[in-house]
Amino acid sequence: MAAYVSGDRRAFEQLFARLAPRLHRFFRRSFSTEATADDLLQVTFLKLHKARETYKSDMRVAPWAFAIAARVRLDEYRRRKRLAEDGDEEALARADEAQAEARAALPPGGTIDGDTADAVRRAVDGLPESQRVVIHLNRFEEMTFAEIAKVLGTTEGAVKLRAFRAYGALRQVLQPMLAEVTR
Repeated sequence: MAAYVSGDRRAFEQLFARLAPRLHRFFRRSFSTEATADDLLQVTFLKLHKARETYKSDMRVAPWAFAIAARVRLDEYRRRKRLAEDGDEEALARADEAQAEARAALPPGGTIDGDTADAVRRAVDGLPESQRVVIHLNRFEEMTFAEIAKVLGTTEGAVKLRAFRAYGALRQVLQPMLAEVTR
């Protein structure tokens, strides 16, 4: 990143090669279409390019880049859910939870069948977005809750609560499958 800030074009290519697949997966988990993930990835790298002078060399690059991606993601959700321009992750979480309660997003226990990976993927997809993003950053990007809080612009306590709720919901949905495996 330091080389990129200094103007090395090859450094950008390396940065893109390392971060683009991870950021693309981040967007793909939040939005259902490949085209949306592609568009948001492009917006993120444009913002990353514009903000490169703000990067501090003592920071880890991935959390810094994911903080930019999280803002891009939030902007897209604001647009889609018609949230207020100043709506933050907490507003998105409230809207998500209200919507999830209204449609009972998670399938009832006992309805999961098939391959374990597919079952887990379906269960995670059934979570509200505010919880799904925490699971993604924690499990797949290996970020700490403190890092996730910084990325999402919220408190560590709020992130831990979302993770607690998400993992609880996943346990509930996946319990029948887990019971079969342990027999």
